[in-house]
Amino acid sequence: MPDKETLERARRDKAQGKSPSTQAGEFVREEIEHIRHGKHGARSTKQAIAIGLSKARRAGVKLPPGGSRSSRRQARRDLSKSHSHKRPSPRRSRAVERALEREPHRTASRAALSRQARSAARRRPKAARKAAARKAARTRKAHQR
Repeated sequence: MPDKETLERARRDKAQGKSPSTQAGEFVREEIEHIRHGKHGARSTKQAIAIGLSKARRAGVKLPPGGSRSSRRQARRDLSKSHSHKRPSPRRSRAVERALEREPHRTASRAALSRQARSAARRRPKAARKAAARKAARTRKAHQR
């Protein structure tokens, strides 16, 4: 279950008309914090992000399914879970938690996240990267005022 603050931040983003990916970013940030604080680990940075996105979908963020075939299938399941309020069984919950606790915590390090962001950016076309950089520069200017 996501923290109350995370849900509030995501709701605020939605009220401000921000995109679903921005709303979901709050859940990913929370997941990274959980790993850094030693709550549990993750096999990879990608998995940590996927867990955050899954939580976002279950919390009702209208995030379209994306990624690999199995990820898309899981995303559809998460979206359907956002409508029904059935919780996973305690046994399954405990199994997932124990499995994650055995995973490494370095997957949420600054270097790992930077590596992940770079490799994700490399997969995007040059025009998309350029547009993102332009937008970042524009919003940076707006925030400095």
